[in-house]
Amino acid sequence: MALRESPFSNGCAAGLHALGWALILPCFWFLNRLLAVCKPTTLERARRAEQECYLHPLKVFFGAILFFILFLLTAPLAFLGFLLWAPLQAARRPFSYHQEAVPATEGEALGGWEQQGGGGKVTFGFATANLCLLPEGLARFNNLSNTQCRAAAIGKLIAYGVSRPRIRIFVDSPSSCGTLSPSSSLLPPTTPSSYGSTDTQDQPPPADGPEEPGGPARTRAGDTTIDMPGDDTESPAPPPSAANFNQNSHQHRRKGHRHPPRALGSLGSADDVPWEVSPLFPAGVDMVCLEEVFDKRAAQKLTQALGPLFGHVLYDVGVYACQAPGCCSGFKFFNSGLFLASRYPVLEAQYHCFPNSKGEDALAAKGLLAVKVLIGQNQGQNVVGYFNCTHLHAPEGEGAVRCEQLNMVTKWIAEFQAQTRRSDEMVVFDVLCGDFNFDNCSPDDVLEQKHSVFEDYRDPCRAGPGKEKLWVIGTLLEQPTLYDDDVRTPENLQKTLEREELRKRYISPPVRLAGCPLDYPEPGQPWVGRRIDYILYRESTLDKQCHTEVEDFTFVTQLAGLTDHIPVGLRLSVTLDLDGANP
Repeated sequence: MALRESPFSNGCAAGLHALGWALILPCFWFLNRLLAVCKPTTLERARRAEQECYLHPLKVFFGAILFFILFLLTAPLAFLGFLLWAPLQAARRPFSYHQEAVPATEGEALGGWEQQGGGGKVTFGFATANLCLLPEGLARFNNLSNTQCRAAAIGKLIAYGVSRPRIRIFVDSPSSCGTLSPSSSLLPPTTPSSYGSTDTQDQPPPADGPEEPGGPARTRAGDTTIDMPGDDTESPAPPPSAANFNQNSHQHRRKGHRHPPRALGSLGSADDVPWEVSPLFPAGVDMVCLEEVFDKRAAQKLTQALGPLFGHVLYDVGVYACQAPGCCSGFKFFNSGLFLASRYPVLEAQYHCFPNSKGEDALAAKGLLAVKVLIGQNQGQNVVGYFNCTHLHAPEGEGAVRCEQLNMVTKWIAEFQAQTRRSDEMVVFDVLCGDFNFDNCSPDDVLEQKHSVFEDYRDPCRAGPGKEKLWVIGTLLEQPTLYDDDVRTPENLQKTLEREELRKRYISPPVRLAGCPLDYPEPGQPWVGRRIDYILYRESTLDKQCHTEVEDFTFVTQLAGLTDHIPVGLRLSVTLDLDGANP
């Protein structure tokens, strides 16, 4: 049964909720502007220093007084709105659902399996990103401003990145490794906007329709395939239009050298995953999980941008105000910040709020969003996937809280799948992603690094507890340097991530244990930095005929200047083996 779009079961409750929020909004907006006028970003300070604006202190002084007076004047109205708004939260479903028709036919991804009598291979793309879309005044404490403009720009950039054709180049040479990784340099570069982010006005529009997921066994609509002849002695030179193609490949050997072109969709050795740093989101992403989309207007802008492409969006996820004892801790001023966009219809969705949040994190309803999506049909059998996204406790030095939350996550996922799984369904993927707020290299995060979730789910970037693979890059940027030229544009950030000496300046370093010196990295190991954004997958819950491989892993620089995290993408190749033999 399809989900209803409104979080309320009847129009009367929805109307009263909207009225209550309308009464609160003016007071909230003036408080937001009061904080914003008193907290400049480093980019704004740098521009004022260049302009030598001596009147700025007066603007701040009188602006703060004006917004404070307006805040006090609208506070009584907000109080009345609060009395109407707060009780309705008990009747509100913890998410809103948006759906709209998309040009492509849902479930076309399984055409490859159908044509082979139910067997074959298909790929699924996933991406996750923390956007820091807080209300304007609070976002500035993370050195980010213009929340509404950033939300609109991010939506357009993600839509453009994932809707472009997947470019695959086949090299016909016995000495080559087959298919080159998709090139991002074939597309026009982006330029910085006036507020230090990517300007979307000059971006090419998205493709006419979303790209349907598919596997290497067949070419999807919108894919571009280039056949390149070769010989037995050397790989052919790229065509003139792809002169910069290899500049986007960052698949290094263990000794620091680049890998030769490898077959996209095949693994190297057991501990070597095909990967790249790309200035664009991976093409053909099927499901996107976004974190820290706390601002409601920002969520609506993202929905407007991604809804026509993905078709199914869950936003405003979480609870507000006071909840039943044991469900959440304290009064919730903000939702969970989770946002999900899917190309596939959502069959079931369930949200859980962490009851053990502390400090500033207790103000937001962080938790887990678990969904079950319908991929299509295979030989008359429904094919489904499970996608779970979360955002864990943030403060450093509180690993016990995050470990307890991970315990809840694994428990809630198991319960959700037990409740929603049907015996006549085929499960083809089970993914867990989000901002975990701990890394795999900090001594302070040793508890989380050893959690059993990594025995249940696989992390493509992880070599073991406390040890990353040699090619891994941290995903948390240093906030004071967000607007430096080296990281301000997608292309510059991409080049910075290539060089270890630059990564040390712009990626957050590991967190040491209190009172202990930090000895990092170990001799002979690369400097990685904090990777707190994860995409995990597992096979144990899939149909016994399904076998999964990592086709590629991507670090995305497209949102340079728009957020303090580096988005990541994962493409899984799922093979259906009807004979029960391994592929």
